[in-house]
Amino acid sequence: MIKIGMIRCEKNEKKCPLTNCIKCHDETVQGFSEYDECSLAGVFTCRCPGDNFTEMVKVLKAKGAEVVHIVTCAFSNKKEDSWSLGNGFCKQIDEFAISASAEAGIPVVKGTAHLPEGYIPEVFK
Repeated sequence: MIKIGMIRCEKNEKKCPLTNCIKCHDETVQGFSEYDECSLAGVFTCRCPGDNFTEMVKVLKAKGAEVVHIVTCAFSNKKEDSWSLGNGFCKQIDEFAISASAEAGIPVVKGTAHLPEGYIPEVFK
């Protein structure tokens, strides 16, 4: 069983309780479909301008996370009944993921629930 951490964006924390992200995690579907079983190591909320993103990944690793997932709304947006890539809450999310993965020494993955059609979660190692 793999232990997973999640990082969400503050811009959505008052609208979304991560219900579908946690459901997808528990059912190992959508962004978590590569895992047979997973356990939630913890969740952080990133605050703009994201200066502490790498530190959050390091803390999640210290708490047992073997991989950290970034919630889909950070890099995608909802249009009517579907999600599409781009125009998410964070314009720098790739920079944060690359840096955090390198410094913390664990993979950072873009994607949880509501994946845009055809999107395969991007893994930064």
